[in-house]
Amino acid sequence: MILFSLLLFIIFGDNGLFDFNLLKREKYRLIEKNVKINMDNLSLYREIDRLEHDSGYIEDVVRRELCLIAENEVIFKFNGEHKVKK
Repeated sequence: MILFSLLLFIIFGDNGLFDFNLLKREKYRLIEKNVKINMDNLSLYREIDRLEHDSGYIEDVVRRELCLIAENEVIFKFNGEHKVKK
């Protein structure tokens, strides 16, 4: 009976195997979340660098987000899509 009680304590007690497995799953979940956040940060750093140094990229972003066109361009609309022709 004592061995059975000890076994139950080892498995289900505080800091037992059950808690250990929960913590291990949480650790892997946090590692995956950290990797995703690091990838997002890298992507944002690249975009910041392009916005600071690449005038062509800035022009592309402005055209896309504000729907602006250059001085000598004409917009043709087909089926609701915007086409730009120089």
